Parts: sequence; structure tokens; C-alpha cells
Amino acid sequence: MKLLKLVPDDTNIKFLKWRIPFFAVSILLIAASWALVLTKGLNYGVDFAGGLEVRATFTQSAEAPVGELREKVDTLGYGDPVVQRFGEDNQVSIRVRLPDDVSANKEAAQAAANDIVSTLQSDYSDFRLDGNDNVSGKVSGEFREKALLSLLAAMVAIALYIWIRFEWQFGVGALFALFHDVSLTLGMFALFQMEFSLQIIAAILAIIGYSLNDTIVVYDRIRENLKKFRKMPLPELLDLSVNETLARTVMTSLTLFVALIPLLLFGPASLFGMVAGITLGLFVGTYSSVYMSAPILVWLGVTSDSFVPTETATDKQEKKARGVV
Repeated sequence: MKLLKLVPDDTNIKFLKWRIPFFAVSILLIAASWALVLTKGLNYGVDFAGGLEVRATFTQSAEAPVGELREKVDTLGYGDPVVQRFGEDNQVSIRVRLPDDVSANKEAAQAAANDIVSTLQSDYSDFRLDGNDNVSGKVSGEFREKALLSLLAAMVAIALYIWIRFEWQFGVGALFALFHDVSLTLGMFALFQMEFSLQIIAAILAIIGYSLNDTIVVYDRIRENLKKFRKMPLPELLDLSVNETLARTVMTSLTLFVALIPLLLFGPASLFGMVAGITLGLFVGTYSSVYMSAPILVWLGVTSDSFVPTETATDKQEKKARGVV
């Protein structure tokens, strides 16, 4: 009985044949993504834009009515609230964005908190306030700065790791692929104005990890084939390496995608942005491993000699003395 194979063993797709058109399209997408980020901007959540968080417990309920709470708080005019279960099923965190002048004014922020709490207490007899916090613009600005630094540090550390493990050209290729993936993800959030919060930073870090994993698998096979097929033209060798790892790439991506579909369709609204970001990253990460990180090795001059130790003058003399040509 033969097992079902999504990718045949003898695949021979000429990926590198279209490397220039695909690379050009990718450059345009990166430029468009950053144009969107710089013009439309990102729709920062409470974590990055400042605002108010109210934590509460529904003492007589097994689960907090998250959907109802979101609708009721939304009618108060503080923008789209973020309502999530916090701890137990009957505990919630309610976060709303406040204008800069209100967020900076403690009395005005407290008045907004009292408005939310009094409204919910009148509608729910078992509503118990556990606390509230005001995130100022200064604190949220520090969050944005630290989040950006964490992404940059992750990308640079990954590039250095690949540089040390392989060659500097591989580090450059991996870093460019990661920049491509992060740029397109940011472009999606700027285009659709989905809330950009600390959850999205976690999603981007997950995308970086997935893209890196796929890239290293391809790079390992490229290195093996560079040692094995010394005279094969590099574009052909890259095609061979990508085809040899294609089955693993397809199965990994498909498995993750199947797990993400239920979250996209039936998951809570509070997780939609994070799941959408990971889903996009799944596709662009797979794409960049083939059409970003691999073709750039051709233009950076990688050869089969890159992984062959350089023969010193002493080695040549010893070989000559042993009669080895």
C-alpha cells in the first residue's frame, strides 16, 4: 500500500529560472509595505498608544460575557475596546485607547475608568472591580521602542548565527529574507489598520523563528550539495537543494496552516490579528526561503570552494613529498 505523497520524490521545479521577476516583485512589495507604514501608520493598541485597562471578575458566573462587554464598552465612545479573559474564565481585562490629553491627565483617565466601571456595574450585579491602570503616552512610547529593539536584536542575532555556521553570504541572505517577511507583515497591518499590540510583536517573533527554521533547512542542503557536486552550476544546485527539501517544507507549512484555520474562522476577535499575522508569515516565510535567501547566494558569489578548506603552502609541500598531485 503506497502512502499518499503531496510532493513526489522526483520533483524538478526550476525555481531559480524566475528568480529575477520574483525578486523584483518582492522589492516592490517591501517598498509598498513601508510606504503604507509611513503614510497610513500602524493602528497602535493600548500597549503602544497609551490608554486605560480595567480588570474585573464576574463572581457568580462561570465565564465572563466577553462579547457583550465589548459591545457595551464600545457604546461609551472610547474607540474599539480590547476585552480578553485574564486568568480564570470569569476574569476579564478591558482595555481602551484614550486621547493623548486624557491619557496624560490622571483625573480625566480616572473619570473614564469610573464611567466604564459604573456602566458595567449597573448592567451586571456580579461585576467586581479588581483594579485599573492608566498607560501614559511616555510608557507606551517606551514599549514601542523596546519592541522595535527586540525585533532588530532577534534579526541581527540570527544573521550572525548563520554567518558563523555557514558563510557571510548566507547570513546576508537570511537577514534579507527576514526583513522581507517582517516588512510584508507590517504592511498588512498598516493596510487593514488592524490593532498593533504586544501580541503582534509576539506573532512577528514567531514568523522570524519559522522563516529561520525553513531557511536553515534549505541552507543545510545547499551546503551539502556544494560539497557533493563541485562542478554543478550554482542555479542548478540551488534548484536541486530546494526540490530536495520541498516535501518537508510543504508538510510543515500545511500542518501549521491546518492548525491556524480554526483560529482564523472561529477564534476570539482578540486573537484575530495575531493569528492573521502568523498566517501571512507562514506563506511569506516559505516564499522567502525559496526566492529571497536562495537566489541572493548567486549574486553574492557563493561557489563550491566556499566550503573547501584553503590549502596552505605547507599542505602543498607535504602532498608533493608524498607524491600526491
